[in-house]
Amino acid sequence: MGFLIGKVAERTGISVSAIRFYEEKGLVSSERNRGGQRVFEASDIRRISFIIIAQKLGFSLAEIQAQLNRLPDNRTPTKQDWAKISRNFKNEINARIEGLTRLRDKLDGCIGCGCLSLKVCGIYNENDRAALKGSGPRYLIGDKP
Repeated sequence: MGFLIGKVAERTGISVSAIRFYEEKGLVSSERNRGGQRVFEASDIRRISFIIIAQKLGFSLAEIQAQLNRLPDNRTPTKQDWAKISRNFKNEINARIEGLTRLRDKLDGCIGCGCLSLKVCGIYNENDRAALKGSGPRYLIGDKP
């Protein structure tokens, strides 16, 4: 059973033009019926929903495409297919959570950026020790003081 593009838009909560954009980018595909209308598979609704969620989590279309490329083109993805993709995204999400936690916990203190402009930075990062580890906010990206 296929779904016309309007129904897919209704089911996913995005515009028809967004679905066309995703199709143009190769994230979903459709067939044409006799009347020339786009017809999508039920699995495309799940793909589009996945795309929407992944974008809201901050993943780029290229990152999403790389994960969707792991899915077979000519069949509905199985539970195992989705489990593999979700495992990859869970690892990335966990890494982002760790980074956000470091940011939250260190944002009001020294972040190892080398500024030494705050009195407390001189305490946490005396003589700019963080610079020995490289440039940038060393403590926020995971280096230990």
